[in-house]
Amino acid sequence: MSDRRVCAVIPAAGRGSRLGLDIPKIMIEVADGVTVWHLLHRRLRPWTEHVHVVLSPAGEGPFRDLAADEIARGTVSVGVQDEPRGMGDAVFGAAPHWEPYDAALVVWGDQANLSPETVRRVVHAHRRDHPEGRPGLTLPLVPMPDPYVEYELAGSALVRVRQSREGDECRPGGLSDVGVFCLSTDGLAAAWEDYLAGAVPGAATGEVNFLPFLPHLSRSCGRRVTVVPVTDPDEARGVNTEDDLAFARRAFLRSPE
Repeated sequence: MSDRRVCAVIPAAGRGSRLGLDIPKIMIEVADGVTVWHLLHRRLRPWTEHVHVVLSPAGEGPFRDLAADEIARGTVSVGVQDEPRGMGDAVFGAAPHWEPYDAALVVWGDQANLSPETVRRVVHAHRRDHPEGRPGLTLPLVPMPDPYVEYELAGSALVRVRQSREGDECRPGGLSDVGVFCLSTDGLAAAWEDYLAGAVPGAATGEVNFLPFLPHLSRSCGRRVTVVPVTDPDEARGVNTEDDLAFARRAFLRSPE
């Protein structure tokens, strides 16, 4: 159904500490007066009815200043994650904001290289494949020579997500995400609570992560997975290091929109 409503949710509590910055990565400038937030908002705005951003207590005030016009219009809202308890906690702590919508489009807050075309294709595919009464999950995935995260699928089921940060060995050429996940909201918060009841913290981080929830949603909850193929591995590149930031700035100069 083309009129189904989508709320974007951006967990953005992380700081640019590896870049020597003490601000949320979503507020990093890629050009004079143009931040990662501005790029994400431009790309999400045509396909979402609302954007909710989750920040740390220290980041809330500066971000409210940055996005003051959109917040005043009611198209953007802000939440706070009091302690850094992981992406899943950030997303599901914001449930009251996205539950009134048909789908939550989760986007990491440092995805400066996400293309507007990928956002369009993901929302379109989710509306097509997961109509009301058939909740599902839509993932844009790209093959990577050396993936940091790898998705293992069997038909329309997501079997496993391997994470290098937790000590898993990802296979060369495996499918990786681009920091975007579209989930039907029907029963989603309850599925998260069910997952938490048996979730095992990551071997290295000790966190109950968001990504292993996705195979649970597929296997245990029976949600069909739609994969949207992405061909450009640069879309998976967040802003974590000086090299990443330099790349994002060059990419913006080549294609400001």
